[in-house]
Amino acid sequence: MEWHSTACVLCACNCGIEIKLDGRRFDRIRGDKAHPSSQGYTCEKPLRLDHYQNGADRLTHPLRRRPDGGFERIDWDTAIREVAAAFAATRDAHGGETIFYYGGGGQGNHLGGSYAGSFMRALGARYRSNALAQEKTGQFWVGDRMLGNVATGDFDHCEVALFIGKNPWQSHGIPRARPALREIARDPDRCLIVIDPRRTETAELADIHLRPKPGTDAWLLAALTATLVQEDLLPHDWLAAHTTGLDEVRDVLGRVPIGRYADVAGVDEVLIRRTARRVAAASSVAVHEDLGVQMTLHSTVNSYLDTLIWALTGNVGRPGTNNPPILFAPLVTFTHWGSRPDRFSPVAGARIISGLVPCNVIADEILTEDPRRYRAMLVETANPAHSLADSRRMREALNALDLLVVIDVAMTETARLADYVLPAPSQFEKWEATFFNLETPANYFHLRRPVLDPPPGSDLLPEPEIHARLCEAIDAVPDVTPLREALAQGRPAFAAAFLNALADPAVAKIAPVILYRTLGPALPGGAAAAASLWALAHKVALAHPAAVRRAGIDGEGLALGDNLFDAILASPSGIVFTLDEPGDGLTRVGTPDGRIHLALPDLLAEIASLGDGPPYDPDYPFVLSAGERRAFTANTIFRDPAWRRRDPSGSLRINPADAATLGLANGSPARVTTRQGTVQVPIEITETLLPGHISLPNGLGLTYPGTPATTGAAPNELTASAARDPHAGTPWHKHVPARVEKV
Repeated sequence: MEWHSTACVLCACNCGIEIKLDGRRFDRIRGDKAHPSSQGYTCEKPLRLDHYQNGADRLTHPLRRRPDGGFERIDWDTAIREVAAAFAATRDAHGGETIFYYGGGGQGNHLGGSYAGSFMRALGARYRSNALAQEKTGQFWVGDRMLGNVATGDFDHCEVALFIGKNPWQSHGIPRARPALREIARDPDRCLIVIDPRRTETAELADIHLRPKPGTDAWLLAALTATLVQEDLLPHDWLAAHTTGLDEVRDVLGRVPIGRYADVAGVDEVLIRRTARRVAAASSVAVHEDLGVQMTLHSTVNSYLDTLIWALTGNVGRPGTNNPPILFAPLVTFTHWGSRPDRFSPVAGARIISGLVPCNVIADEILTEDPRRYRAMLVETANPAHSLADSRRMREALNALDLLVVIDVAMTETARLADYVLPAPSQFEKWEATFFNLETPANYFHLRRPVLDPPPGSDLLPEPEIHARLCEAIDAVPDVTPLREALAQGRPAFAAAFLNALADPAVAKIAPVILYRTLGPALPGGAAAAASLWALAHKVALAHPAAVRRAGIDGEGLALGDNLFDAILASPSGIVFTLDEPGDGLTRVGTPDGRIHLALPDLLAEIASLGDGPPYDPDYPFVLSAGERRAFTANTIFRDPAWRRRDPSGSLRINPADAATLGLANGSPARVTTRQGTVQVPIEITETLLPGHISLPNGLGLTYPGTPATTGAAPNELTASAARDPHAGTPWHKHVPARVEKV
C-alpha cells in the first residue's frame, strides 16, 4: 500500500502527514518527515481522521428544501441555475450589499475560498465574516495601528518563550509544538513563561507560571508592562531608533498601581516583577497570545498589552523575537495607514477589521426591519448555527433570511436550515491548501494533492467549480478565448494578456475564476483548483524577491513567480517559499515612517481606568470558559463522537473545593446555567482550575446519525452575542457568568 502525502486539517499548524488507505478507509496515519515545518511530528488527533473522511453524515448530492421542510435531491444544473437566480433576485430587489458571505475555509481548506470572492463581488456583495472575527480581529486591529502588520514569534530560536492565554500542548499554534516546548523547558539557558488561569500541560512545563483569576488578564498584563516602565527596564537607544509614542505610554504605565493590579489578578507582585526582569534581560523573547486573552474581558486591550511587552523590550525583527511574516495570501488585510476610511457594519455599526464583520453582530444585522439588513447568505465550510454565540438567536436569524445556501462536506447544523445545500469533496478528495502561512524566518506553503476519489455514486463539485459555474450563471464571465490562445504561446504571453485583461473592472472582480477557467485546465494532475495560486506566487515574488531566492527558487521578474508556482505544484510535502535574513522583519513594518507606534490613546485610557476588578454577579458566581481544547476535542469537522477515546461526553471541569461545596463527585451530573441557557453535563474534578473557574470543551453538542441525541454540551447554547469586546466585537467565550447545581 502506498503512503500519500497530505496534511492534518484540525488546527492552524496543518502538520504534514502521510496516509495509507485500505479501500476508502484511512488504515494508517503518520507524520510526514519531508514536511518542511512539522518534520514528521504529529499529535494524536490526526490519527483519527478516518472519522472525518468517512463520516455518516457526508453529503453526496445537491439538495433543495421542499415546502414541507424536508430536502429533495436535485442535479447540479438545477442547483446552479436556481441558486444563481435567487442571489441575483436579492441583488436586483435590495442591492448586492444585502448579500452576506460567511466562511471560506476551515483550518485547512482555504483554496476553495479563494474563489468565493469572485461570485460575491460579481453580485455586488460587500460584507463577509469568518471564524477569525471570533478570535483574532482585536489583535489584527492593534497590529494594524501599531506597525501596519502583525507579528509572529520565532520559538525555535528564542531565549524566552512567553505564552499568554495559550496552551500549545493541546492547541498547538507553533510548529512541532510538543517537541518545541520540551526543548525550551529542558534547556537551562532558556525560559518558558505561561500566563493562564489554568494549570495547563504547557504551564506544567513552565519555569514561570503567572496564574491570574479568570477575567483579570488586563490587570496582570498592565502590571507586567508597567514594571518594565517603572523599573526602567527599557532599551532606550533601540526605542528611539524604531518607535514613536514612548512618552505617552510611559505616562500611563508609569501611573499604574502595580501592587493593586497584582492583587486584583491574584498574582504575587514579586513574581510579576521577576517575570518582567527576566523578559527585559533576555537576548530574545518570542510571544504568542491566543483565545484565553482574545475571548475574555478587555480582549483588545489584552492584545495591546501583549504587543507592548515585546515592542517595549525591543524584541522585534531579530531571530528568536517577533517578526511580521510574509503572507502567501492576504489572510489579514491592513487599512489603518491607507487612504480608505474605516468601515462599519450597516445596521449595528460594528467596526469591520481586516474586512470582517464581527460574528457577534451577524444576528443583529439580520433580525431587524432596517432596509439595509442582510437578506441572503452564502455559508461555505462553516457552521455558524453551532459555532457562533447564542446559537438559539443565530438559528432564528438564519431562518429569517430570504435565502440561505450552504456549501459543505457534511450535513451540519447550519446546512439543516438551508434552502440549498451544495456538497463538496472532503479535504482529502481534492487539491487543497491552507493560507495560515505565518512562520519566520523560514515560511512554508503546502499544496495538498487528493488522497482518494470522492465516494462512488456521489455527485460532488469542488468549491472552485461551484463558484465558477455560479459566476457563469449570472453572466459575469466574459469570453476567455483570447487568454486561452495566449496561454498556448506560453506563460509569459499569458501573463501579459491576463494583466491587460485586469484593466477591465468586471474581469478584475472575478480574476480567480478567470484563472481557473483558463490556466486551470492546463495544470498537471487535475490541479485546476491551484490556478489562483499562480497570481499569489507572482505577488510574493514581486514583493519579496530576495527572500524567495534565498528559499532556493531561481529567476528574475516574472520567471521568479512562475518558478515559485511550479515548485509548489511539484512539492507534495510542501516547500519553504521565503527565507528571511536577520533584520528583514523590521523592513515589513508598514507604518508611513517605518516605526512602531507605541501609543494607542483609546486603549491607554482603558488601561488607566481598569478599576478594581471584573464585575461579579452572585446569581452567577462561576466563570465558565466555553470551548477548552483538550486531547480529544477539535474543530467540528470531527462530527462522529466515536473519535474520542477519552471524555466522550465532554465533562465540566471544576476545582475540588467547589465540587465539595456543591456535593459533586467525579462523573456525577451537574446543571450549568448561564443567562442564555442550561445544560446538564458530567463532572471532572481537577486542581488545574482555580476556585470559581469552570470549563467546557469545544467541539461537542453535535447531532450525528446513529446516535440517540447530541453528545455533550454545545458551548454556544450558553454564550451571549451581546457579551463582546467594545472595540473589535470579539466574544467573551472565556468569561461567561454561570452557576452550577447538583442534579
